[in-house]
Amino acid sequence: MLQELTQPQPHATAGASIWGRAHRQLTIGLILTVSGTAFEALAVATTLPATVRDLGGLGLYGWAFSAFMLANLIGIILTGATADRHGPARPFLLGSGVFVLGLLVVGLAPSMPAVIAGRAVQGFGAGVLSSVAYVTIGRGYPEALKPRMLAVVSSAWVVPGLVGPAAAGLIADSVGWRWVFLGLVPLVLCGAALALPGLRGLAGSGQGSREWATSLAALALAGGAGLALAGLSGGSLPLRAALIVAGLALALPALRRLLPPGTLRAAPGLPAAVAAHGLLNLAFFGVDSFIPLALTSRGQSASLAGLALTAATLTWTTGSWVQAHLAARQSRRVMVVAGLALIALGSAGIAATQAALAPLLLAPLAWGVAGLGMGIAFSTNALVVLEAAPPGQEGSASSALQLANVLGVALGAGLGGAIIGGASTAAGVSQAGLLTQDAIMIGVALAGMLVARRLPSRAPQR
Repeated sequence: MLQELTQPQPHATAGASIWGRAHRQLTIGLILTVSGTAFEALAVATTLPATVRDLGGLGLYGWAFSAFMLANLIGIILTGATADRHGPARPFLLGSGVFVLGLLVVGLAPSMPAVIAGRAVQGFGAGVLSSVAYVTIGRGYPEALKPRMLAVVSSAWVVPGLVGPAAAGLIADSVGWRWVFLGLVPLVLCGAALALPGLRGLAGSGQGSREWATSLAALALAGGAGLALAGLSGGSLPLRAALIVAGLALALPALRRLLPPGTLRAAPGLPAAVAAHGLLNLAFFGVDSFIPLALTSRGQSASLAGLALTAATLTWTTGSWVQAHLAARQSRRVMVVAGLALIALGSAGIAATQAALAPLLLAPLAWGVAGLGMGIAFSTNALVVLEAAPPGQEGSASSALQLANVLGVALGAGLGGAIIGGASTAAGVSQAGLLTQDAIMIGVALAGMLVARRLPSRAPQR
């Protein structure tokens, strides 16, 4: 009886549509929340070259992404367990407030280290909000509606994808990059006010791991990853080696505890899905994070750089809808392999434009191909994880998924920042460094295709 009372009764059985009366308010709330964080994510990638020109600190370029993602993983891990036990409304309030604080810190930052600090604050808040979205889909919608809701949440990037990068580029070119962040504060506050009522209807299950042990592991993982990335960034060889060894020693035990057993060896099923998700995000964002820098370093405007990100955002959404359409009859394994192949192809196209083998104006087309692959593979991996999660533990499973996401992005940005920053000089950005990063990420995509062969072909029967 107690277990029945703790389940999200209305959302588990009512309605056959995400827009039906039982789900409409929750759906709108999630879309608004995801849209707000999407504007910021697309804005920072577009405006960061202008930020570096204003404040200096090209060597810290990758840290603007890595600091965000390392703090992001702490927010994600804490939220998964908390939302399982108490419901998503409480962490949603925390995440919204912290995210707004981070926007203010970045918008008013006097130096690049302050920008990185603000990005870390934003990262924690965005991690909380991201985990809330996945927990809510897992607990608030019946099985038949989950693929469609995953596609709708991905579609919440459509409007930011259409106007976000271009608008951010125009704002940075005209009135300054700071107003991109400060101008988002009212939008995020408005979205939070509208989303909260829909989340209060979802009760916690009383299940999930205890927060203290999970929190310590999350902090150890973030700290260890940070040390390893610092070791990649520069300094004497003995110091770099010491930082990398210390970072791995701290991070790997925590990573084993936080991920499903067998993830590091890509065991078939749920562990392989989480491992493939990490490689997927590493391959895509290891290129995506540096496309604005690559284009502006070749004399192109921030607006063209924003156009390439817009193309990927729109095709990502298209890919997520392809996933929703094919989920009932197509192999999960085939869809993820196909998505990774498209990412490798798009990355090769970006490398061709950098090497002057193709016109720079083809960069949006090439990255649009990669975005299509990302939409197909990303949503399919998320679906596999939600399908394989034990009942009542969707939050913990989605936290593992998001953890793989975050580590992939952080490592891609950190490695790229080290390679590009180390190869660059005061005279400008190194094109050889950019090409090296592209080549490495193509290799990561190919490795992800091998791991994806261990995914289930069909949804499990329950």
